[in-house]
Amino acid sequence: MSRLQQSFDTFRAAGRRALLPYVTAGLPDVDTTLAILRRVDPQQCVCVELGIPFSDPIADGPVIQASFQAALAAGFRVSTLFDALRAARQDIAIPLVAMVSYSIVYRCEPAQFVAAACAAGLDGLIVPDLAFEEADELAAICHAQGCPLVMMVAPTTAADRRTRIAALSEPFVYYQSLAGVTGERAALPPDLPVHIAELRKLTSKPICVGFGISTAEQVRAVCQVADGAIVGSAIVRRMNDGVARQVGRDALAASVADFIGELAQGLL
Repeated sequence: MSRLQQSFDTFRAAGRRALLPYVTAGLPDVDTTLAILRRVDPQQCVCVELGIPFSDPIADGPVIQASFQAALAAGFRVSTLFDALRAARQDIAIPLVAMVSYSIVYRCEPAQFVAAACAAGLDGLIVPDLAFEEADELAAICHAQGCPLVMMVAPTTAADRRTRIAALSEPFVYYQSLAGVTGERAALPPDLPVHIAELRKLTSKPICVGFGISTAEQVRAVCQVADGAIVGSAIVRRMNDGVARQVGRDALAASVADFIGELAQGLL
């Protein structure tokens, strides 16, 4: 059983909802990424999503796009991240899931990429630009290596397609709360509870909601109907701001961890 599955099982057994923070890997450098990960509380967060910088992001809004551009301009490399994670993994308590473009996975060759991800201590993959119809091979590779593939469901996904996606996704289903790109929103979609209720009829797996969640109040609202809330742009905006102000590594990591702690108040 993967660390990620164990983490979800622990939260579910206790009847608790979870936070899934997203951070851009390599912003402003890999050592800062490690400093942030060491500070994330596994009692509040079921895992951390590590966004792998890519020059042509698919569903990322302007905040995350800007972070990708900054990380790539600073020389980010996947191999550097994996080497650093492998060396530091025993000091990081939280499960880690990489959100990565299939272009990167394909260029590295899927089996080799997943093997390298596992060796680095990653516990799952989210590949947002991988179509469900083409996901079987990567899902099988991930499952065999204990690094499960998490699939995404959108509000516009038809019911029969949702069923097949949920069956393939491990160990949770990522529900995209709205169509379009990531980014902070003033309010959650009013039909979110209905969509989550419909999805629960199709799967018993945990459902975690992302896109547009940026405050503790929104985390609380999401966790009234779902098993977890995913927060990305609001966290990355603080990372971008810290980099722009040239704050030190420890100060940036502390700022991010403190904000994740504020978001986690919505779980109470």
